[in-house]
Amino acid sequence: MSKPVLGAALSIKSIPAHRDWLLERQRDLEIQDFFRADLLDGDWRSAATEIKQMLAGHTGRLGIHGPFWGFKIDSHDPTIRQAVTRRLLQGLDAAEFLGATQMVVHSPFTTWDHNNLDLYPDNRANIVERVKATLAEVIARAENIGCEIVIENIEDKDPRDRVRLAKALESSKVRVSLDTGHANYAHISTGAPPVDYYVETAGDMLTHVHLQDTDGFADRHWAPGEGNIPWVAVFRALSRLTSDPRLILELRNHDDVRKGAAHLAALGLAE
Repeated sequence: MSKPVLGAALSIKSIPAHRDWLLERQRDLEIQDFFRADLLDGDWRSAATEIKQMLAGHTGRLGIHGPFWGFKIDSHDPTIRQAVTRRLLQGLDAAEFLGATQMVVHSPFTTWDHNNLDLYPDNRANIVERVKATLAEVIARAENIGCEIVIENIEDKDPRDRVRLAKALESSKVRVSLDTGHANYAHISTGAPPVDYYVETAGDMLTHVHLQDTDGFADRHWAPGEGNIPWVAVFRALSRLTSDPRLILELRNHDDVRKGAAHLAALGLAE
């Protein structure tokens, strides 16, 4: 059985150093420049054009990390929701220009939610409705340009919440993302299930994974092997999926991408 091929999350500054590595196996790439508000409000097309030139010959799957700083997708305030919609549409503009087929957005669920969502009977349904109000135009645009929206766990303590939300949005272009470091933080610091449970719970709704290692105390974005995530268990769970998720090394130090990939390769888990 062939091993999965790893990809990476890189920026306009770090793509050149890893271009040969990306092209040798036509690895998946997530571009991490277009979540920045200053870039989206500025000359983002010039940056995107430069990236396209850098990636000449690259045929791996391409995605972007969408905007997330300063907002949540389930805001109670309709004026804020309008601003969030606008910002995410800007992200899709960049995705379409680049030919990206996936955009990462952040889950609305918090640790506070885990203990309080069921305090009132309508809380869960209301979150879904607020997210629908925020994302209706975004999802329609994503469907039109063929770009999948994947919802990444942030503080999520119950991995089922995000999966239920994605399904409730009723679009073939809405799926879930897993950040292994966020899940490990939630497991060790807040009592969430271990990382492989997040994979099992998502099942084939999982089409994107941020691979990063942590100590469970903070969002380290270390290379695999530097923290305490049980990678064998995680990849065993991934091997049971048929959704072919993009496996993206998302590391604080982009120079560590090949080091992290080499660790997982040495374990016999990926290439």
